[in-house]
Amino acid sequence: MKQRIRIITDSVCDLPSDLVAQHNIVIIPCFVNFDGQSYADDGHELDRSTFYQRIPQMKDFPKTSAPPPSLAEKILREALEGYDYGICIHVPSAFSATLNNVKLGGQTMQDKLTFIDSQTLSMGIGLQALIAAEVAAETGDTNQVLRALEAVQRHQRLYAVLATLDFLRRSGRVNPLLASIGTLLQLKPVVSAHDSIIEPIARIRTFSKAVDFLYQKVMEQAPFERLFILHIQNEAGALALRDSLGQDLPADTSIIEVGPTLGTHIGPGSLGAVTLPRHWKQG
Repeated sequence: MKQRIRIITDSVCDLPSDLVAQHNIVIIPCFVNFDGQSYADDGHELDRSTFYQRIPQMKDFPKTSAPPPSLAEKILREALEGYDYGICIHVPSAFSATLNNVKLGGQTMQDKLTFIDSQTLSMGIGLQALIAAEVAAETGDTNQVLRALEAVQRHQRLYAVLATLDFLRRSGRVNPLLASIGTLLQLKPVVSAHDSIIEPIARIRTFSKAVDFLYQKVMEQAPFERLFILHIQNEAGALALRDSLGQDLPADTSIIEVGPTLGTHIGPGSLGAVTLPRHWKQG
């Protein structure tokens, strides 16, 4: 008998609202804290454009925080109403307390929940949630959903070009990455996020050449099953990257702006991509 399976994730996933609504995915918000206030990164409390315009001038740099267990518990209980099971896919525990807090919130519902460390960021998480929702709707089989997630995690890739290192330095959350890149602020690092590791794969002097390198890394994954172009206040750059990929683009390729929880640490101007090759189901 098919189960009704609900997919739950957090706001670091950067899933567009239309896909969230289409697949009835539940988002647990993370928080951005500044000026003595805490704002849910839910697309309502915190306006992205206004926040990104303000952040370079902020004297006290914003902090980000995980959802508290009490909020996670409330959302999980509501999410499971009318459903047989829930699969929770979250930002890696190596980067955030979110997964642990959601597990704490779901302690009394453990028989109806599975918790997944996504091992990636942004639409890498979103892609996993999207595929999980599609497989859940098609099969109603928890094991098939979990197998699909394992395959996606093996094959998906996330690459990004940072426009500046200032935000990494000011956030204080990724000092090991900053140290591995170097402190010359003119460098434009290209980084990957995979297996819960963020690491530089190139250090390039100009942003345009870094974007060329990003294009090469993306094309290594072609032909694509899914592709998402990411940016922070750089839609023109995202459109140019999409156009450069030409006929290799999947029909449902989306351009997505990274939200404030992750964007606080990366900063405006950055570009990225999440890829899933067409052979991802083959092992």
